[in-house]
Amino acid sequence: MKTRMEEICSFYEGRVEEIFVNESSYVYEWEKLMMIRKNNGELEKVAVGISGNIRLVNVVVGQQIHTDTLLIKIEDDLVITGCE
Repeated sequence: MKTRMEEICSFYEGRVEEIFVNESSYVYEWEKLMMIRKNNGELEKVAVGISGNIRLVNVVVGQQIHTDTLLIKIEDDLVITGCE
């Protein structure tokens, strides 16, 4: 099966509030990966339109992050799946 490594970086300045995956997780398209509390207090969900295996979780709960901080690496399985 063909795969590709994808890096998921932050779009926000803030703090990691919660992490729902670990380095042995398989994730589906648009599955919630983590929550970020932005500096203005808003809570943002991190999810991506790919499915595959988590290969790296680069942050921990409570960690301050900046725009473009590497959050997660996913080995994209290149399988197209439907989502609701």
